Amino acid sequence: MLSTIALFSSSRRVGNTGQLIDRIARELEIEVVDLTRLRMSSYDYDHQNRTDAFEPLMRHVLAHEQIIFATPIYWYAVSPAMKVFLDRLSDLLELPDLLSEGRRLRGKNGYVVCTSACDEPSVEFLGAFVETFRYLGMHFGGAVHVNCRDGYAPAVHDSEALAFAALVRAAVRGPVPRGPTAP
Repeated sequence: MLSTIALFSSSRRVGNTGQLIDRIARELEIEVVDLTRLRMSSYDYDHQNRTDAFEPLMRHVLAHEQIIFATPIYWYAVSPAMKVFLDRLSDLLELPDLLSEGRRLRGKNGYVVCTSACDEPSVEFLGAFVETFRYLGMHFGGAVHVNCRDGYAPAVHDSEALAFAALVRAAVRGPVPRGPTAP
């Protein structure tokens, strides 16, 4: 069974994206890590930030096979703390003592949960995740986007959260194994 964790970042913990990921997390019974509550420095070419929360967080994240990235769309981009986290993934590709940890991302499933005041996320927004996952050797499992122009409304949006949770759960179950085939 694959385990799943959600990484969340937003200016408002109980805003639209927070409500969406919390509904998904309740359905899947998974942990949601609020990146804005962690002390994580921006990417540093000299890697003078090794004592912040990034490396312990990554050890925790790498214990899971599926990672959900949840962020509102701010000006066609991820929230600031999510951007810092994504940039810091470079540490796993550059620091010799972290290379083996970075390789552990290969084969993991990555998902995107996002909200905005538009009907769809931009191709560029989702493309940044898809390309990042591809570069890291991860599989893009899918995304859910909710138009929250009028706020998150459980009566309207919970069905989308539940459908997304079903998608993630289906990956957890994996394909039904086949028995041996007769000649």
